[in-house]
Amino acid sequence: MTNRKLSDANLVDHQVGERMRRRRILLGLTQDQLADALAISYQQIQKYETGANRVSAGRLAQISEVLEVQPGWFFGAPDKVETAGGSSRAVIELVRNFSRIEDERVRTHLMALVRSLAGRGDELGDTVMAPETAPNGREKGFVD
Repeated sequence: MTNRKLSDANLVDHQVGERMRRRRILLGLTQDQLADALAISYQQIQKYETGANRVSAGRLAQISEVLEVQPGWFFGAPDKVETAGGSSRAVIELVRNFSRIEDERVRTHLMALVRSLAGRGDELGDTVMAPETAPNGREKGFVD
C-alpha cells in the first residue's frame, strides 16, 4: 500500500468535480437540472464541481447514472476532445441548440460545416457529401 498525502485526496476531489462539470455541460444540462435529477440543491452541485465538498460513493453512483457514464469514468484521464473549451457558455448554448434540431440531414450538414471550420474533417475520416440539388439549382430540402 502506498502512502498518499491529504493533498492527493483533494486533487482527486477536484478532478471528480471537474469531470462532473464537463460531462454535465457536454450533455447540455444546467446545475439546476442536474440538481433536480439528484433531488439536491444547485449549490451542492457547485460545491461538488469545485471540489469544495467530496462526493460520496452513493452520490457518485447517482451522478454517474444521470450523466450516463460509469462511476470509474470520473477518475480516468480527461479526454482530449472534452477538454477543448468544454466549460465555455458558448459550448453549452451550442450543444443545447444542436440537440433541438430534429432534421437529421440538417444536423449532418451542420456537423460537416463545424468539422470543416475546425480543420478536422479529414482527420476524423469523414466524407462530406455534396448536398443534392433540385432542378432549379437549389439544395433539396431547404426552403428560402
